[in-house]
Amino acid sequence: MNAPAYDALAIIDRVIAEHHKIMNNIKLAGDSMNDIEASFLISNAYSGWTQSSAADLGNKRDHLMQAVSALVQGLTVHFGYEEKYLPPLFGELLMKALIYEHQKARRQMEIAKKSVTDLDIDHLDRQELVRQKTLVQDNISHLMQSIEEHAGHEEIILNMIKNGLENSGGS
Repeated sequence: MNAPAYDALAIIDRVIAEHHKIMNNIKLAGDSMNDIEASFLISNAYSGWTQSSAADLGNKRDHLMQAVSALVQGLTVHFGYEEKYLPPLFGELLMKALIYEHQKARRQMEIAKKSVTDLDIDHLDRQELVRQKTLVQDNISHLMQSIEEHAGHEEIILNMIKNGLENSGGS
């Protein structure tokens, strides 16, 4: 079943617009967050984390946990929208690939969230604290890279479909 061209273009435009929003009104816990906003939010919290001393790590951990939680919540809504409205546009095989990337991102978000949540700063010696901090940094870095790659993949596909729809006169 093909989506009407008007609806298809509206869906594509919405997803692309979500990918391009600037971080002006980022929400720690909102109803929607696009991939780029999520990446920027987590990058800001992550840079504070990497540059913090052991004494500042408790506050930075809490800030990073808020950012990761907002990322999980926002991208869950964003992914849900895509999984609901993109199947008629993407077809079965591209949707399988998209859902696979969403599942991969969800797993990475949970790993990152768990590594931050499980960090017990008050009860670790310096060597273990450095090891745990490095693990958190690696998990967050991997998550950010995955989200950015995913957004890039989607944008290529969406722009190709949009161009096809606009240049074919509709369906």
